[in-house]
Amino acid sequence: MQIDPTTPILIGVGQFSEKFDDPAYRAMSAVELAAEAARRAFDDAGVSPDRLTGAVVVGVRQFEASHSKAVAPLGRSDNYPRSVADRLGLEPAHAVYDVVGGDGPQRLVAEFGDQIAAGTTDAVLLVGSEAMSTARHFAGRADAPDHGEERGGQLEDRGYGLDDMMSLSGIRHGLIGPPSQYALLEHARRARLGLSREAYAKAMGELFAPFTEVAAANPHSAAPTRRSASELVEITEKNRLVADPYPRFLVARDQVNQGAAVLMTSVARARELGIDPQRWVFLHGHAKASAAPMLERESLGSSVAADAALRGALAGAGVVIGDIDFLDIYSCFPVAVFAACDALGLDADDPRGLTLTGGLPYFGGAGNNYSMHAIAEVVERLRARPGTLGLVAANGGIISKYAVGVYSTTPRAWQRAPEVGDEPRVVAVDEFTGDAVIETFTVVPFGGNNLGILVCRNDSGERFYAHALDSDAALAELLASGEPIGRRVRVHTADGRNLAELG
Repeated sequence: MQIDPTTPILIGVGQFSEKFDDPAYRAMSAVELAAEAARRAFDDAGVSPDRLTGAVVVGVRQFEASHSKAVAPLGRSDNYPRSVADRLGLEPAHAVYDVVGGDGPQRLVAEFGDQIAAGTTDAVLLVGSEAMSTARHFAGRADAPDHGEERGGQLEDRGYGLDDMMSLSGIRHGLIGPPSQYALLEHARRARLGLSREAYAKAMGELFAPFTEVAAANPHSAAPTRRSASELVEITEKNRLVADPYPRFLVARDQVNQGAAVLMTSVARARELGIDPQRWVFLHGHAKASAAPMLERESLGSSVAADAALRGALAGAGVVIGDIDFLDIYSCFPVAVFAACDALGLDADDPRGLTLTGGLPYFGGAGNNYSMHAIAEVVERLRARPGTLGLVAANGGIISKYAVGVYSTTPRAWQRAPEVGDEPRVVAVDEFTGDAVIETFTVVPFGGNNLGILVCRNDSGERFYAHALDSDAALAELLASGEPIGRRVRVHTADGRNLAELG
């Protein structure tokens, strides 16, 4: 087919990782890990970085720079994209540091694909990395490496972008991290399906056991250990409870030293550089969607955002899910995968598999950059089997932002993302006194005790967070091993927190 010379394509991908037991372990910084991944992307494309001077360099934000109080124990660069570019001998025309969110890598491919198609730029390097394992290992030690850099220079810093991921009410009620928030969604989905706690735990283990198989074969995996379904969900000293229903083996692993990069150009620039057309990968369809804040979502046990983005990307590519050959579904927690499967009618044991990397709990949850690794993996699969199709589903926040891409080596004209719909909203309130019903819950080990966190709904349909009252032993027992969802509670407010006891 005749290809428009402004069509954006992926021409190179690269991944890099290091572990403490690697003979060549160097305690590399996030910048150094990213630079190594970017070198591999340039090598993959068969072009030297100096030939892309004038490209846009876009950095995915590290966890250690993801909020105003985030700490970088070993220091960090004040201009991550340009620090990476310096190590490549690349002088960017523009440097960008993106917002927080695991949807970022896929969303950035689409965003800068639009810019390439519009002629705003013709070459883009997307890069991200995390050195969290090294940072934790050396924090406070006299022999710690110094990862701080004062680079300066132009930087389009997009900020944190946290507004749609957390709330003051949630923080006051102990929802300060992803595990407890996802646990609320997980129990809501369980209740929607009418499953017991035991049956649902079995389903979570069966979902993720095949992920461990893939991770065990991936040289970049942070935890390459095969585990059975029962081993993943059994609470043990090693597999401690993080937030009911999640033991440690079911949650994203952030202790990684990993980097990944994607190199994009226009078809015209690729031809100028002499890139073999057999190496080109096209984005056939893409879409993104945002969810309402958690308490305002009509259904806590499903995801309108995931549904809209998945269906939008497939429609843009002109295919259905059965046409896809390779899948990587964002897997920070089981419900993130289940939500995508529910939206598409996929079985958890789909023979194609649901991950190409091994998933965030086993391959590693490389901060906001995980899906850059997924994109790199799908590109390699597609080149090995020309004409096939691969789908990457990337999730940010608490299934708050969702981005999906459908890829192939088969040429296709650039498609702008379709408009996707919004969801109906529930009224959320910060404080409430009166009778209500428990809609979902989690229990979080906290300071030697168990903190019961509830989502309740009053008779007017308003939704709010609450804590289980410490003195209510019956409610504590129900939260620990019974079925609290659907039970009525009495609620009062004290010091900005809603406190619930059985009615």
